[in-house]
Amino acid sequence: MIQKIFSYLIPIKIFKKKSARSKVIEVTWANGELVLDSENTNYSYGSLQRILRYGLRNIGFKTIQKMNHILVLGVAGGSVIKTLVDEVEFKGKITGVEIDADMIQIANQYFNLSQIKQLEIIIDDAFEFVLKTKSQYDLIIIDIFEDTNMPNFLFERFFSERICSILKKQGFVLFNTMILDEKHNVRNRKYISEINPKLYSTKMLPRVEHHNELIIIEKVA
Repeated sequence: MIQKIFSYLIPIKIFKKKSARSKVIEVTWANGELVLDSENTNYSYGSLQRILRYGLRNIGFKTIQKMNHILVLGVAGGSVIKTLVDEVEFKGKITGVEIDADMIQIANQYFNLSQIKQLEIIIDDAFEFVLKTKSQYDLIIIDIFEDTNMPNFLFERFFSERICSILKKQGFVLFNTMILDEKHNVRNRKYISEINPKLYSTKMLPRVEHHNELIIIEKVA
């Protein structure tokens, strides 16, 4: 409790670990809350939770409450899952896919992720999981980073078409991206241009927390 109080004055690091996938993982008390960070960016809670909460509000909490199955690609500490359960009050199934087993261990230890009964965690590569899954989802949240880098496969047409193919009609994709330079702007616009406007509507929410841009896709046909 003392650490929590003093964190309003200065961040207090309580855990640090090297990870093969994420290089460095840190758990820190900051402004009265626990946050999960990599070496250069916020991974869960803190600014990332605000970013994804904004995207979920844009889709609509009432819309999400009516859904049955949500897929989260990139779990990290599970902040968006906590938002879905605690704030949106989503009662359906959540499948979380995370490649870094160390991350899930930390999420369970410090953020009580294992206590969420409706959550199934799968340790797997997101690309491989999306190719293999036979399920259909009402909402797919893509939040995959290796520190400040985003894997190239996320923006490849084959992957985006596969994502859209496992989306139910009137389902949504919420894709969190990072914009650090003009190349990233061009990348995002190319990504949007390759989505069939007859089947999907798209929306971009730029400059969320300075460097993030949210892409929202809705399957309309």
